[in-house]
Amino acid sequence: DQLQALKEIKQDLQKKKPMDRIVCGDVGFGKTEIALRTMAIVAGSGFQSAMLSPTTILANQHFQNFKKRLKGLPFKVALLSRFQPQREQQKILKELALGKIDIVVGTHRLLSKDVSFKRLGLLVIDDEQRFGVRQKESFKKIRSLLDVLSLSATPIPRTLYMALSSLRTISLIQTPPLNRLPIKTFILPFSKKTIKKAISQELKRGGQIYFLYNRVETIERAKKLLEKISRSLKPKPKIGLVHAKLKEKELLKTMEDFQAKKIDLLVATTIIENGIDLPNVNTLIVAESNRLGLSQAYQIRGRIGRSHIPAFAYFLHREHLSEKARERLKVLKEAQELGSGYRIALKDLEMRGAGNILGKEQSGTVNRVGLNLFCQMLSMAVEKMKSG
Repeated sequence: DQLQALKEIKQDLQKKKPMDRIVCGDVGFGKTEIALRTMAIVAGSGFQSAMLSPTTILANQHFQNFKKRLKGLPFKVALLSRFQPQREQQKILKELALGKIDIVVGTHRLLSKDVSFKRLGLLVIDDEQRFGVRQKESFKKIRSLLDVLSLSATPIPRTLYMALSSLRTISLIQTPPLNRLPIKTFILPFSKKTIKKAISQELKRGGQIYFLYNRVETIERAKKLLEKISRSLKPKPKIGLVHAKLKEKELLKTMEDFQAKKIDLLVATTIIENGIDLPNVNTLIVAESNRLGLSQAYQIRGRIGRSHIPAFAYFLHREHLSEKARERLKVLKEAQELGSGYRIALKDLEMRGAGNILGKEQSGTVNRVGLNLFCQMLSMAVEKMKSG
C-alpha cells in the first residue's frame, strides 16, 4: 500500500496541475514515512517542502525523526515554532527565504506573514482534521501552483466527502505493520475500581498509562483523584500532567520524562491526540468519553498499541448517555480490528453529514437520500461540470 501511494504521488508531482492528495491510513500505518520520502523527492528536485503539524510536541518529534533519517544526505532540515528564541526564528526565516533550508517542520507559525520561501514546492499537512479550511487556504496562497499532501487516519467529513466525490484524490493504506495487535476496547460507566485495576495491570508488566481528561480547569483535581486511587498500589506510579496551557518548556520536559519512562502515568488533555509514538504505553483510560467525537476518540485510541504488546483502552462514561453518544461509543467498540480508520471516517460522514463543501463549517446533513446515493449524485454533477 505504501509503495502504491508513493507511485501515485510521483505521478501527481509530474503533472502540470497541482497535487491535492490525501493519504488515509490507520494510526501507525506509515503515513509519515510516505511524507518523508515525498519531501526527499521534492528536495532532490531543488524545491523546498514544508510540513505543518498541529502541535509543538508533534512538530518536534517529526523534526528529530527526519534529521535522523536524512543524516548523510545533502538536505537541511529545520524546525519553526513560536516557542523558539526570537533570534533562532529570524535565522530560520532568513535561510528559508534564501533557499538554504530544504525541509521545514512547523506548527501554525508557518502560516505567519513573515514566512517566505525561495522555491516552495510541497506542503504536507499532518493530521488534517486539526486544521481549519482558512488555515490551509492561507498556506496555499503562498504559491498558486503548490502541491499539497494531506495525512489523516480519520479524514474529517468534508475532506472524505470530496475524495469520495472525485473532487480530491485519495490513497489508502490498509496494511497493518507486522506483529501489530488489535486494541482491546471496553466501554464502561466511570468507576474508581476499573481505573485502579487497569493501572495495576499495566504497572505489573512494566508498561505506562495515558489517563485522558479533557477539562483543563479541573485537570489538577483528576490528578489528585488518581494519586488517591493508586496510593495502595505496588509499585506506586509516578504521575505526570500535560495540557495546552502549560509553558512550552514544562510541556516538552514532561513529555521527555514520560518517553524516558521516568513517569508511569500521564494525565493529559487531547493534546496527546496527534502522532506521539511511544511503544511502551499500552493502556489508555478516558474519562467522560461521551464528550469526544467519533474520529477524535478513534485517533486517541491509536496512541497505544504501537508494538507487538497487547493494548487495552477503557472508555469510561457517565451513567446517562444521549442516543448519539451511545451510538458513537458503540461504533468505536465495534471497530476494534486493525485498519478501521477509513470505516470510522465513513461512519462519521454518515452520522455528521458532509458539511458545507466549500465553506468553513465541518458538520452538515446528508439528505435523506442516503450516503451512497448522495455521493453518486455529487460525482455525476462534478463530472458534468468537468466536461462542460
